[in-house]
Amino acid sequence: MNRVALLGSTGSIGTQTLSVARRLRGQVEIAALAGGRNHELLSLQLAEFHPRLYHSLVPARVHSGAARLASLEQIATDAAVDTVVVATSGRAGLEPTLAALRHGKRVALASKEVLVMAGPLVKEASRCPGAELVPIDSEHSAIWQCLQGERNGVSRLLLTASGGPFREYSSERLEHITAEESLSHPVWSMGVKITIDSATLMNKGLEVLEAGWLFDVPLERIEVVVHPECIVHSMVEFVDGSVKAQLSVPDMALPIQYALTHPDRVPAPNELLEWNTSRTLNFVPPDTDRFPCLRLAREAGIAGGGYPAVLCGADEAAVTLFLQHRIRFTDIPILVERALNSYAGPDSVYLDVILAAYEWGRCRVLDASGTTVESRAAGDA
Repeated sequence: MNRVALLGSTGSIGTQTLSVARRLRGQVEIAALAGGRNHELLSLQLAEFHPRLYHSLVPARVHSGAARLASLEQIATDAAVDTVVVATSGRAGLEPTLAALRHGKRVALASKEVLVMAGPLVKEASRCPGAELVPIDSEHSAIWQCLQGERNGVSRLLLTASGGPFREYSSERLEHITAEESLSHPVWSMGVKITIDSATLMNKGLEVLEAGWLFDVPLERIEVVVHPECIVHSMVEFVDGSVKAQLSVPDMALPIQYALTHPDRVPAPNELLEWNTSRTLNFVPPDTDRFPCLRLAREAGIAGGGYPAVLCGADEAAVTLFLQHRIRFTDIPILVERALNSYAGPDSVYLDVILAAYEWGRCRVLDASGTTVESRAAGDA
């Protein structure tokens, strides 16, 4: 029995994880649930799964039953927990991830920001006795699966991207995209923040940095290819020219299930690919001129230190402003780049430095947003 603590249970990945857990009753037990402010959904989840522990930002409004209120770190380190699924957004999952790894837990990571912000700290913690770090993202799960049984000889990692809903839009048309349009992804069902990041390609930039830490591959050997069909979830190229790819229907249930059952494989949680019908798979390079967030993420990763944390904080703030209709879609990379260019923090990577850099990037964008809106209005006049 794999006893699972699920952080971010009311979000998109969290609810999908619980769907997988329902199918794996007898193999997976939900030992703890942590939600945010969605107290109604969390109450329903607690009533169904009966975990020992729970966490909420509004505990007074949660119908917790017999579950005991605990902090995220307490949940992540509880002796009755084997696997911690980190499906929170932003920086919220960082400290629980470090705590879980240091206590020898398996961490199934869906939060990109954790490794992007604090890659050296997370990797160090993952070397603690008993600790294991496994990916949930479909792209990283694909690479993880392709690398199994391979001892060396990796030439490149090839991350696939859907390209988002606006991959064929002109630069002029991108300026007039609304928040509502951006929240309609053509293939994947995701949370609000990650859906906007997918549209800007920031999500793919974060995945590049995450892949570097997960698989110990230099960033210059990690490439992105746009694959609109979302059937090939990522590929690994080896020095002899061989390429291994993992293919499946575009559904998060499979990578979630594999993270919970590895090294075992269990029956498919969703439909299978149909191979008796004609199918075309397309691959094209990303356009970093129209979608500069991919370039910005890579540059922040190369700079290291606090820059990746600034990137995450700045992007979170810019996405929030866009969703509030205070900036344009094309202002998101402008504000993020300004924050990165203005940062002059220390090169050291300590937790307090990382958290300070994240908050600095967030505040820098919020402070600069008025200037962006004013300059845009002047240009329109």
